[in-house]
Amino acid sequence: MAISVAVPKDLSGIKTKVALNLTKRQIICFSGAIITATPTYFLTRNILGTSGSTFLLMLVAMPFFFFAMYSRDGFPAEKILMFMIRQKFLTPGIRPYKSQNLYARLEDKERIRKEVHYLEEQKRGGRKENRSE
Repeated sequence: MAISVAVPKDLSGIKTKVALNLTKRQIICFSGAIITATPTYFLTRNILGTSGSTFLLMLVAMPFFFFAMYSRDGFPAEKILMFMIRQKFLTPGIRPYKSQNLYARLEDKERIRKEVHYLEEQKRGGRKENRSE
């Protein structure tokens, strides 16, 4: 009977565990959740009742859990959030390679030419004059 252990091919995704099989980042975030959510529960228990204060406790602790656990393409949640903020708000929304529709410009010129011709005809009283110039 042979003992086999699965070894991942990509070792870059492995994070060092500090205590209780948690990374340093997870320990810091979970501690922040405990530090903020516990007083929230005890301060609102008499006002909102047990159910309401428990729900509020979960709402207060949820962002800390999200930042502790979420990672996409090797980036933690706060870096992804910063990328999104930079893209939406800090970077100008000007498109540097905006093309010009030349056909639409020609159509506008032709429409304006026809409108001017029509207005000139209206001003003359609808009669055409022969000009031989």
